[in-house]
Amino acid sequence: MRVFRVNNIFYSLQGEGRNTGRAAVFIRFAGCNLRCSFCDTEFEAYREMSDEEILAEVRNLAPSIKTPIPSGGEGGGLLVVLTGGEPTLQVDEAFVDLLHQHGYEVAMESNGTRPAPMNLDWLTVSPKESGKWKVESGKRIPDELKIVFEENTPEKLSSFHYPPSSFLYLQPCDTGNPDRNKAITQACVEYIKAHPQWRLSLQTHKLIDIE
Repeated sequence: MRVFRVNNIFYSLQGEGRNTGRAAVFIRFAGCNLRCSFCDTEFEAYREMSDEEILAEVRNLAPSIKTPIPSGGEGGGLLVVLTGGEPTLQVDEAFVDLLHQHGYEVAMESNGTRPAPMNLDWLTVSPKESGKWKVESGKRIPDELKIVFEENTPEKLSSFHYPPSSFLYLQPCDTGNPDRNKAITQACVEYIKAHPQWRLSLQTHKLIDIE
């Protein structure tokens, strides 16, 4: 029996990126190989859970779905989001297969520093050193890239390599300072207007005050 370190499991709406607004069960795995100053996750605290215990909690959190809807592509079933921390430190294809066997559509949010399972239905990569990140042969190609936008992001993006098949999102950094947040958001909007291959991602779960 494999044991995972799980920070939290909760049922809410996806607040960011392409799947914004979709109901989703979030499995937040503990532990990360980066230490980003703007991270809003207490990724060190955890409880040990087996894969079957995680599955049971996922199913218990969505009682209205008596039998999970089989995935039929984007939006085909109940979405399970594997996040962290950094989920690639623990999650493998066998765990994704287990969720698939019970009808769930499986997405992952990763910092892109480690290979992600190839059998994911959706992969969001949020590179933290955007000027250095690039697609490598044999890696699962991300479905979307989501870069946290700060004052120095335009300079980093000048040397950024990205797969043309991915949705490209810029998300204003939440610094905790309203004035700075406003300036960052305005700069992000102006950057997107000048570089329309990018789209704006807002943390809508914070705007409507849900988990």
